[in-house]
Amino acid sequence: MGMRRFSYTIMAVLLVLVAVVPARAAERQLLFYNHAWGTFDRATADAVERSAYLRAFADFEVRTTTGADGHVWTGRYLRGKETYLEVFGTGDVGGQDGELGAAGLGLSTERDGDIDALRARLSSQGLTPIDFLQKRDFGDGKPVPWFDSTYLVESYDRFGAWAMEYRDEYLGDPRSKVGPARFPGDVTRERYLPDAYQDRLMRDITSIRLAVTAADLEATLPLLRAGGLAPRTDEQGVVVTRGGTTMRFDVVPLGRTGLRAVEFELNRGVARHVEQLGTSTLVVGPGKRAVWTF
Repeated sequence: MGMRRFSYTIMAVLLVLVAVVPARAAERQLLFYNHAWGTFDRATADAVERSAYLRAFADFEVRTTTGADGHVWTGRYLRGKETYLEVFGTGDVGGQDGELGAAGLGLSTERDGDIDALRARLSSQGLTPIDFLQKRDFGDGKPVPWFDSTYLVESYDRFGAWAMEYRDEYLGDPRSKVGPARFPGDVTRERYLPDAYQDRLMRDITSIRLAVTAADLEATLPLLRAGGLAPRTDEQGVVVTRGGTTMRFDVVPLGRTGLRAVEFELNRGVARHVEQLGTSTLVVGPGKRAVWTF
């Protein structure tokens, strides 16, 4: 198939996918961009892990986490005020998520109980939410409930999205180093993340771009709609502009998937700086913006 014909076919698929269920503008927004992750080649992941520049650019951490059922993963985290990014290298997480070109998107609630409202919306559309309780072991062998999760498909090509709501048990555990609630039912991203971003350049993630298969996008759209995120098509693909962070989805064939770009808002304006990290490039400035392309 020629590239022009492929492009026309993809745009037709996008229009059908977004039009299947119209957005309900009156519904309250329940979900917000929390974080995205991508799995990259080992050279890129290692360069990210060793980078002295990233430690000045962002609240940066390399952490190995033990989750539910002993599931273990090693990620490189860049954290802002409300949003963060997670970088994997091939094999850093088990199964297909550890393969090159895999990616994921976490969308979270801001008020306790909103995930139940999300499940009700999904059920009203004839969908069957899949529920999962993620736990975290701080090293003492006693996992603490971390967040409730809801998603729609058990299997996917290379990309999966899920909704999440932080649990009181985790937020109230002193080892989590989470701040106090600012209002009843506060499960916000800002409460969850530390304030170390204030001493770094990175303030938050303003945009992400993901290359996904048509099947993975089709499985993701109902969750976006039910969360009140109102996905729509434009000349570049499917885009979500609600949720505090613009999220773009490009439909591509299997083998070309992955997290492609991340844009950041900075705490202050800076001169232009280019940092090469493996096969990726981080361009910081000029001004209060940075772009990382993969």
